[in-house]
Amino acid sequence: MKQKAVPCTVYRGGTSRGVFFKESDLPKSKSAQEQIFMSAIDAYNPSQVNGLGSGTSHTSKVIVIRETDSKQACLAYTFYQVGIGEAIVDSAGTCGNLMAAVGAYAIDEGLAKSPLTDGICEVIVLNENINRLVRLEVPVVDGVAQVDGDYLMAGIAHTGAKISVSILSPGGGKTGTTFPADTRTDLVMNEQKVSVTISDIVNPFIFVNAQDFGLDGSESNNILSENQGLLTKLEALRVQGAVVAGMSETTDAAKEVPSIPKIALIASPCDYVTTSGIEVKAEEIDIIARMVSMGKFHRTFAGSGLYNLASTLLINGTIPNDCYTISELKQLQNVRIGHPDGIAEVTVELTSDRGDVAAVGLDRTARRILKGQCYVPGWR
Repeated sequence: MKQKAVPCTVYRGGTSRGVFFKESDLPKSKSAQEQIFMSAIDAYNPSQVNGLGSGTSHTSKVIVIRETDSKQACLAYTFYQVGIGEAIVDSAGTCGNLMAAVGAYAIDEGLAKSPLTDGICEVIVLNENINRLVRLEVPVVDGVAQVDGDYLMAGIAHTGAKISVSILSPGGGKTGTTFPADTRTDLVMNEQKVSVTISDIVNPFIFVNAQDFGLDGSESNNILSENQGLLTKLEALRVQGAVVAGMSETTDAAKEVPSIPKIALIASPCDYVTTSGIEVKAEEIDIIARMVSMGKFHRTFAGSGLYNLASTLLINGTIPNDCYTISELKQLQNVRIGHPDGIAEVTVELTSDRGDVAAVGLDRTARRILKGQCYVPGWR
């Protein structure tokens, strides 16, 4: 079959990488669009060697940009998680890391509404997966998003220009409420009750205390990844939680949506060694977390999950809050999350009654990697 060329751009945002398409360059048929996404990434091979993915959930991603007449947002976009060895295109969740790349894209493509003088440009975009506005502060030099800078984020070897991401009113994007099953609920695993918190902030997550599996925060992802039994148990909790939260009618239906809710093990601070061999001290962090994405332990931690966890642990009664000790809770709080490859700092602004989240933010870096044409088999 003859291939067709589709204009695209590849960006890294935070610890994720994605292929960006303009909606105007795509066919109108949804099935034809999904064929393009799966071919571009190569959903069909676990290695994704026949496309632009690399066999990991954080590089198997697509963003579609749409121009909008909104008075607030300069563009609207939809995120798609593409399968790894499976013909899946899923827009149920979103990606917190690639939000930074969307800000850079808006600058690079001339879509930002603010005048492009050198310095910090405020960009407002609409994330259509969660129907929330995202405010991005993007450094600009010579009319394009600045790449070079002195900000070093965990999971990336080189420093870059810092992009500040802030999601406004982030709760309830998928279920309509921040805690669709109250601040904690019991699920059943092998006839044993397990207390979890299901939190719908940016992306829905299920948080489980690692102690319920006889673990603490010192276990590395390498050790956990070898434990298929643990992954099987977590998947059973994940699909059950999806039903309890009203996101799926049955566990079988929940299995068909592997991207959300995601599930993560959390633990109180302790010393541990990152996958890069760096020692993290307990006093440097507020909580430790290991998340599962698309059936595998994530090598760092998804940006959307960082937003969610940082917000959830500040709310009394949640499982993450049990692991968090603080002398004084402020309305604007900085939370330090220890993940497999380092520490991420998230800024959370609570509502005046401290019962919900007004905004959540994270500093990232982003880089345009290539711009050109992606060749895919001809669509019908």
